[in-house]
Amino acid sequence: METAKLSAMIFAIIWGVLIYVRFLGFADLPTAFSDWIVSLDQSPMLTLLLILCAYAVLGMFMDAIGMLLLTLPVVYPAVIALNGGADVGAVDSAFGVSGVGCAIWFGIIVVKMAELCLITPPIGLNCFVVAGVRPECSVQDVFRGCLPFFVADVITIAVLLVMPGIVLWLPSLMGYT
Repeated sequence: METAKLSAMIFAIIWGVLIYVRFLGFADLPTAFSDWIVSLDQSPMLTLLLILCAYAVLGMFMDAIGMLLLTLPVVYPAVIALNGGADVGAVDSAFGVSGVGCAIWFGIIVVKMAELCLITPPIGLNCFVVAGVRPECSVQDVFRGCLPFFVADVITIAVLLVMPGIVLWLPSLMGYT
């Protein structure tokens, strides 16, 4: 019975996202947002940093899956457009990666941001799970204990932004970028 309930819940979420993405497509919101982002008179890297800051703020109040499901259909095309499009080469791109490489690079950065948000107060879902499993630890103690991991995640995201070649090293060996 529990498996049936969980499966129904997962399928309801999937169908909801499919309807949401279809609505976004009909409303042409991803294209309008991409055009607006590209037309901004600022550095593409600054725009990307502002998008990541928006993810950090959203992650403080939403769970990671909900945040990604709601934002990626709009933000992903905008980042690809910022880079120069899906068919751009690494030399001509804004972030120094090809179109396919930008998709991989941005996907990894967004997943790292989602992980960072899972240990960020006030929601910090992972911290509440740990505090629930270990009753002798308070939520404040768990958040304090997560501080080194928070710093490490911020440094990791900064390194991934500055050197996208690290993310794309293995795929480049396989001939994907």
